[in-house]
Amino acid sequence: MSGGPEQTIRVVDLYPEVMNVYADRGNVIALRARCRALGIGCEATAVGLGDPLPAEADLVLIGGGQDREQRRIAGELASRAGLLREWADGDTPMLAVCGGFQLFGRFYRTAEGDELIGTAVFDAVTVAPARGAARCIGDVLAQSGVEGVGEVVGFENHAGRTYLGPGAEAFARVLHGHGNNGDDRTEGALYREAIGTYLHGSLLPKNMALTDRLILGALRHRYGDGGPLPAIDDIYAERAHRTAATVARERGRSYPR
Repeated sequence: MSGGPEQTIRVVDLYPEVMNVYADRGNVIALRARCRALGIGCEATAVGLGDPLPAEADLVLIGGGQDREQRRIAGELASRAGLLREWADGDTPMLAVCGGFQLFGRFYRTAEGDELIGTAVFDAVTVAPARGAARCIGDVLAQSGVEGVGEVVGFENHAGRTYLGPGAEAFARVLHGHGNNGDDRTEGALYREAIGTYLHGSLLPKNMALTDRLILGALRHRYGDGGPLPAIDDIYAERAHRTAATVARERGRSYPR
């Protein structure tokens, strides 16, 4: 009878009952499945409103939500900004999607002019345009500069326009789609091992290289050296990625050359 996995990562899933539009819960499901295939343990802790944060984390996830959901969690999330920034400064991998990405920036200013203070993990601000302005909607294909990640695909649907400050760099450069604001071709944000993005889909099942990057970062955070990961083919994930990339090329909004 074999024992359990030799290595285990501790995943903190923030507000999954609230921040879960466009199947963002699929990200933690994909992480569990990939860890199981790699022979790595995955202890996922869901943190809801009013729940304490665990003392330690190797990977933090937060999904997207509409303005009303963001308002529900904004105050409590901001009160935890110090610890979240401490984790980010200590190279804890993070994946913040859409509304979660906005609240991991410095602030999100709503269409009514209300300012929801963020955690400032990312040096980024988000401003909602005037009512009636077009949303950034559609399939996205972007090229990430993160080592080992390469091409990323997903689906975006957001009104807010996000602008990066000097302390952040883009997670990816948009090839098809809108990205952070539809103007500068940036997609998401990157700070150390923390990633912010507008990509739903859910994201990780269609981007196995990114999934592996997060797992490897979590292993390094906990054990000091987590890699390289063994090579495991996943024909379904590869097919999903190729199909989503083809759809984005055919239907996604193209930037002027």
